Parts: sequence; structure tokens; C-alpha cells
Amino acid sequence: MTDTQEARGSADAAPGNPLAPVPTGVRTAADVVTPDLVARLARGVTGSGSTANHTPSTGEKLADLPESTPEDVAAAFARAREAQHAWAATPLRQRAAVLLRFHDLVLSRQSEVLDLIQLETGKARLHAHEEVQAVAVAARHYGRKASAYLRPKRHTGAIPTLTKVTELRQPRGVIGQISPWNYPFELSVGDALPALVAGNALVTKPDTETALTALWARALLIEAGLPEDVWQIVLGEGPVVGPEVIERGDYISFTGSTRTGREVAQRAAARLVGCSLELGGKNAMLVLADADLDKAAAGAVRGAFSSAGQLCISIERLYVHESVADDFLERFVARTKAMRLGSALAYGADMGSLVSQRQLETVSRHVDEAVDKGATVLAGGRARPDIGPLFYEPTILDGVGAPMAVCEEETFGPVVSVYRFSDEEEAVSLANATPYGLNSSVWSRDGRRARALAARLRTGTVNVNEGYASAYGSAQAPMGGMGDSGIGRRHGSEGILKYTEPQTVAHQRVLPMAPSLGMNDEKYAAFMSVSLKALKVLRFR
Repeated sequence: MTDTQEARGSADAAPGNPLAPVPTGVRTAADVVTPDLVARLARGVTGSGSTANHTPSTGEKLADLPESTPEDVAAAFARAREAQHAWAATPLRQRAAVLLRFHDLVLSRQSEVLDLIQLETGKARLHAHEEVQAVAVAARHYGRKASAYLRPKRHTGAIPTLTKVTELRQPRGVIGQISPWNYPFELSVGDALPALVAGNALVTKPDTETALTALWARALLIEAGLPEDVWQIVLGEGPVVGPEVIERGDYISFTGSTRTGREVAQRAAARLVGCSLELGGKNAMLVLADADLDKAAAGAVRGAFSSAGQLCISIERLYVHESVADDFLERFVARTKAMRLGSALAYGADMGSLVSQRQLETVSRHVDEAVDKGATVLAGGRARPDIGPLFYEPTILDGVGAPMAVCEEETFGPVVSVYRFSDEEEAVSLANATPYGLNSSVWSRDGRRARALAARLRTGTVNVNEGYASAYGSAQAPMGGMGDSGIGRRHGSEGILKYTEPQTVAHQRVLPMAPSLGMNDEKYAAFMSVSLKALKVLRFR
């Protein structure tokens, strides 16, 4: 930004000026991404080539990093596989202690990773802090609860008292993880933590443009006590490195687009290994007639425009009861137009940049096409190159309908479409009219009524009187998608048990599972039939 632009930004940021740019902070990328930092973090990459990443806020290069070849990926898996045996043999309490130390380190040194997240994604600092919160919660949760999730469980055997059955949870081995660019801290280490505490090793392919954040997370986890070879990182183009990770992992964790997720699932299925996939969304927010409209408008801003709408669980479809639609939109539009845009490495901006030219082109195409076909822009609707090359204003569209692309395709940007409904049956039907099923939101003063309606929505998470953060932040509860939004869950018991293989150990005592004590086959069959009837009467399960 030039001196003139910076001066104009300071003036425009005054109250009452809509969509004002926040002045650039005094710290720059060069102040954060130093040669010493790059050299230290680059040692965590298994790679013999060279690649680079850039900041979307200005387009400038941040760092040169090693690029991995297929042979490098094979070497990373070999090291991880060798290290995994000793890590799995480490007592669970010691593995969990690593996560709890990591929790403290993240919070005490959060400014370091906040800078990296902002530089690599362009998001506002408060939105970067959402990642810090999510990682700290995951570290605390699995650090405290892993022993309960993974402890051996006793089950009733085939013959009670004579058959002693124990269910064990064995680590799968080496997890192949492919993580995206939009939440580079939470969706790399946040997803890695349950896999690691369960006794697995990990090979992660983060997006190259956000690799510094993932590498910083790995370095901090090693500082917390994780053996260095247990977590390997490889970098490179997705079509080159991604298939190599899938071909070698004992289980695959993928977060990304639905199209790529289908390919991952097919490759994993061909190898008969499991996978979890968090994919796209076209998430709906329902504002009922009795909603608190001020709170709902503020929630819509958070739900639709956090991280510039570049998160799978953000709100892209907004359904408002017709009786309150005008009053709600007056509040929502005013809040949206008052948002401050900026990329300073400090708190203050309400929204940051898009991450790539591709995302900017998608957002522009969706908005422009909708307008050409009759939609109305209530707020935003234009790029802001005066702030940065990839900035786009938070945008509200009215009058959207098929066949507009924004009506059905995932935009993954700061664009929300408004629709009106007349009754709750219609609202549920409209919200469910999509192949996606990741997240949704219901707003009402009547909590019981809202929760009953939430149970009818076909999404993996539903938030009442919040956009997405309540469900996602509740780490004891599962989070994931239905339909085209994926398979599997993160968080809670499902988020860690998916990284294990259940093993049943049945110890038969005194009598065999066969004729004995002088019984012939016929007498044994009759004895077992009587025993089975008795077990039902005695209410054995």
C-alpha cells in the first residue's frame, strides 16, 4: 500500500465510512518470516526439490521451501513407520502429556503463529485466533480424555463368566494426512493430535502456500516432547504428492473439495484402507419469526464472513421468515457495510483477503452472473484492489434463484444469498434441498422449538443462535458432514477411535465352546438352546 493509500485508509476507517480499509501495520512479512525461521522450519520437510509460498495480502514471496518427490514421500513414510513402533510403545499417559504441554506452548506463543496464519491466508487476526482456540481445545480435550477413549473395555462373552472378552484399541500405523489452506493450523495439527496420542505416526501434506504454519506447529509439538520422526511433512503439487500419500497411508485423513474427496475415497477403497473426508458445504441459516433480530444479524456477519467465507462450515444461504425479513435485512446490511477490511498483523480488521486468484475469480463469477440474471446486491459486490490484490467486499445478494451458480454451487467466499420463507415446513425443505450436509444454523428465542427444528435438518452439525462456532468448538461432540459433505467425524470419541483398529481378545475358561462333560452333539445343541433362552430371560445383552 502506498503512503497515500495508507493515509486514505486511516481517514476511511473513521466511524460511519462503510467497508473501510484498516491501515497497514508497522510489521511486515520480512519482520516475521526471517531467514533463520525459514531455515529452521524447512528442516522439517522431506524434500529434495524447491518450491515457494506467498502471502495473498500483497502477493510477495514469503519463503523458499523444499519440494518433495514421490521418492521423498516414500522416505518420509519409511522414517515415520520406523518411529511409530517406539511411539506406540510409549505409555499413553506420556503421549497425552505431550499434548498438554503443547496446549500451554500454543497459548504462550500464539503471536508467532497468528502472524504466520495471517501472512499465509490473508485472514483477519481475530479469525486467525479461531484456529488457536480450536487447537488448544483439541489438545486439552485429547490430552485429558484419550485414556478414557482408548482404555481396554470389558464385554460380556459368549458364555458369561466362562468367556472373558476385552476390546483393545490398536493404532493403525502411519496416517496419511492431506490438509487444506484455509485453516492451516487447526486442520493440520488440530487433526493430527488425536492420531498421534492414539499411538500413530503421521505424514502430512499441507498446502504449500500455507506450509509455514504447519511446519511451525510440528516444531512446537516436537518442543513439547513428540519424537521428531513421528510426524513427517512433505510438500508439493497435489496431483504429484497427494496420490503418493494416499498409496502409503494405513488410514487417510483428508479435508478439501468434494471432487477431490471422491478421488481420495476411491484410491483408499482400492487399497482397503479407511478414510475420513470433510468436504464442501452450502450451509443454511434459518431466522425464525421470533428470532432476536439484532443478535441474528450479528451472527450472520460472523457466520458468513469469518475468514472471508473461506471455511467449509460458513453460511452461504440465509433463509428469513417473511414477516421479519425487512427488519432483519436492515440490520444485517448495516452491519455488513460497516465492516473494516485489512491485512495488518494486528487486531482491528473485521475481514481479510481471499487466498488466491482462483478464489477471487470464483467469487466474482458467482456475483456477476447472479446480477446479470436479476439478483440485487444489497451490500458489497466488488473487488477491492485498493486494499490488496485479492480483497473482495462482504456481499449480500437478494433475488437469487436457479439457474444462478451462486444458488447451488459452493462459493467459498464472502457471499451470502438471502431467501424468504412463509412457514417452518418450507424453511426445512429449502435448507435440506442440497446434496451437501455439513453445517446449519437456527435462530429463535424459543430454544426448545429451535432444537426440534434443528433435528430435522440434514447436516452433521446444527448451531442454535450461533453460526458455526458453538458446534465446532464443542470438542467432545462429533463434527462432520452428511451427503456430499463427507464421511467420518473429527472431535469426540469418533475423532480418535477412527485412528485405531478395534481388537477383540476372548479368553475361554473351564469349558470349551464345544461338546464336553460327556455330551454328544445332540445333547450339546440342546444344552446351548436352553442356555440361550435362559440368558434372554435373565436380560443378558
